[in-house]
Amino acid sequence: MIKPWIFEFMQAPNLSDGETLPSTVTAVFEEGYAHWLEVEKLGFEGIFFSEHHFGHSYSPSPNLLIAAISRHTTRLRLGTMGMVVPFYEPWRIIEELTMLDHLTKGRLEIGFAAGVPQELARIGLGIEEARERFNEALEILDAALVNHVISHSGKYWKFDNLSLMPNVFLQPSPPKWTTVVSTGSAQKSAQRQSKICMGFESVARISEIFDVYRKESARLGFPAGPDQLAIRRNVSISYDAAEARDESHAAKAATLKVVAGDPRVVQGTSSLLDAPRAGAGFSLHDDDYIAGTPAQVAELIIDQCRKCGAGHFLAMLGRSFTPRRRETLALFGEEVIPQLRRAQIC
Repeated sequence: MIKPWIFEFMQAPNLSDGETLPSTVTAVFEEGYAHWLEVEKLGFEGIFFSEHHFGHSYSPSPNLLIAAISRHTTRLRLGTMGMVVPFYEPWRIIEELTMLDHLTKGRLEIGFAAGVPQELARIGLGIEEARERFNEALEILDAALVNHVISHSGKYWKFDNLSLMPNVFLQPSPPKWTTVVSTGSAQKSAQRQSKICMGFESVARISEIFDVYRKESARLGFPAGPDQLAIRRNVSISYDAAEARDESHAAKAATLKVVAGDPRVVQGTSSLLDAPRAGAGFSLHDDDYIAGTPAQVAELIIDQCRKCGAGHFLAMLGRSFTPRRRETLALFGEEVIPQLRRAQIC
């Protein structure tokens, strides 16, 4: 079975006059809210929100979105893919996540990310320091997930017997995720027993990185299967295949705009120099854009998941909320999801 998720970007409106009215911002959240309620009705596994700052997205604090929608849904799993750890104090992260686990009644997915370099740079945080903070914070966060009283002595944080409140999760072991772009980060995630998610890259490159994760997990005695692996893709779907392809080309142009200036990105390259450090790169590949009729989309998703062994599929069905997106959401939910849930992934 392939578990289908929504990956939510929350794109800010593109206003020609450059002026943003309060009512415009409110409308985005209202439309998003109605959209997410439909996601539960259509049978999606859950929603992963993204976190972005200073630019194209209205999602600087996705945990607020999770808290809001959790009160009016009953089944959807809810998480962030991922929370940008270097922006925060780790004890605040874990206390907030504990609150969310209770607010969602045990439906929280915990996702961490190191951040986008150009966003980090806006507040004077370099890639190397961000990576150091990320790795040190993960040590604290992993410890706090199993013990509400923690001590730590590192480069950026030092404390003894810090009591975290609330002091217990509702779930015995909340699912833990990390977004990765390299074999090094995949290997580290396996050591932390964190599930991993990838996007952007070719299926072949994702398979290489997933193989490293699987090998390290097996070495540690925790064999990893499809449920530990996810891929995120842009999906354009229509009964008119040509229309879907046109929308896919526009989606790729939008992605290029968002990642412009990211020093990790290499376009038109299928393999990259890999390293478990901040300088590790990734490529933008055509595999990241799935387009066609519902039957074609289902076939392409199942094929990609089978090739790399992913048991979770995160669909980005557009970056902003439009009537057209409502149509694509319904098509995906009614005609693609049943096929994904029937698919066998080894």
